[in-house]
Amino acid sequence: MRRHRKVKIVATLGPSSSDFPTIRALFEAGADVFRLNMSHGTHEEQRARYDIIRRVEAESGRPIAVLADLQGPKLRVGAFAGGPHDLQDGQAFRFDLDETPGDASRVQLPHKEIFAALEPGSELLVNDGKIRLQVEKCGADFADCTVTAGGPISNRKGVNVPDVVLPLAALSDKDKDDLEFACSLGVDWLALSFVQRPEDVIEARELARGRAAILSKIEKPAAVRAFSDILKVSDGIMVARGDLGVEMPVHSVPPIQKRLVRTCRAAAKPVIVATQMLESMIESPMPTRAEVSDVATAIYEGTDAIMLSAESAAGQYPIEAVSTMDHVAQSVESDPTYREIIESSRSAKRQTVADGIVAAAREIAETTDIAAICAFTQSGTTASLTARERPRVPIIAMSSETGTLRRLCLTWGTHCVLTPSLERFKQAVVNAAKAARDFGFADETNQIVVMAGVPFNVPGTTNILRIAPCDERLIYRTDPE
Repeated sequence: MRRHRKVKIVATLGPSSSDFPTIRALFEAGADVFRLNMSHGTHEEQRARYDIIRRVEAESGRPIAVLADLQGPKLRVGAFAGGPHDLQDGQAFRFDLDETPGDASRVQLPHKEIFAALEPGSELLVNDGKIRLQVEKCGADFADCTVTAGGPISNRKGVNVPDVVLPLAALSDKDKDDLEFACSLGVDWLALSFVQRPEDVIEARELARGRAAILSKIEKPAAVRAFSDILKVSDGIMVARGDLGVEMPVHSVPPIQKRLVRTCRAAAKPVIVATQMLESMIESPMPTRAEVSDVATAIYEGTDAIMLSAESAAGQYPIEAVSTMDHVAQSVESDPTYREIIESSRSAKRQTVADGIVAAAREIAETTDIAAICAFTQSGTTASLTARERPRVPIIAMSSETGTLRRLCLTWGTHCVLTPSLERFKQAVVNAAKAARDFGFADETNQIVVMAGVPFNVPGTTNILRIAPCDERLIYRTDPE
């Protein structure tokens, strides 16, 4: 199944999308990656969804990526006596470790790590920032605050602490259990929540032991400040605009999104733009104009993937949401302005032989009559570097490693094809020509660019570029044994 767009679509599975017909329909509508949200559902439910995804993959003959999104530590207040209480602007309010049910003057905050990090002047946000408090005085087990933006507060509402780096690990005990479960399932990507520092990513990588690629969610100000170091130790990035928009001024999120997307592209690492992309489609079959514009903006910026959360997991119109994203993507990518923006933002620093070869492949493809670029890749690096160039022609990523192809489903523009293990370059050319014809990228009158590394099956050896015909008779006639 060929996609007629370059950007990828990530669809979250949940109560609205857990059976085979729905997951199959989501894939056919355009989902390239399925997200399992480990914050919701049991391991048994997630296993059932994973098994269905692999069944759809087997029936379609196209690799599908599975991303397991770890919950991360959840900071919440305790319970209240007598139901919700209204906090008024300017009033005093205390957080402490006392388990006694709260009232209009105090409540438990069962996270001693927060108290250890707070300072006078720090800000606490409750219920997605709807309630804001400033710390006046604090100690090891309390924080006396002044309410700066009041509202109703109730049991176990979430708490954000935007001003400080919290001495909390990104992986809770639940996350470690979920990580091991997800890796044992065979997921391709692990999304790590609550990232504040590169050490958080390194810990997850050590636990994963190479069984899944690590994708860091940027949702905290500390992660934005340390982004360069976090990117170096991550395989991919998610711009998680939900918590980011709570913990930082909402008007700062668009430029942060643009900057992170460009930085990821320069590093040849995939980036997802996520949260509230088509939020109204949870309950409506039609998105708002602003949502469509938001999705289009992310595509114009060159993001690798756009993501649906509750829209596909719990909404009433999951298939329509994916289809809407697909149509928006096709419309944007057919706009001449899109090519102008993408090409003007090409800023990769080329330092290796592989960098030079993929840049040359893109240049050749765009200045001659080339139908597609075929990249043979063992680890996925050649295809990722090719995608960084954002060529006008399709990228056919070819590998004998199923895991590599599944991970590449998150990368811009890649059409992933499983090949047998190859020994000679001519076999690669023949397989590339056949794939280009079989998937409708070319016919026998066309030429393709083929890239590979010799010797085969050794990661990081991309060293050959060949312009080849798609007619196998010409390949055998012109290529030596």
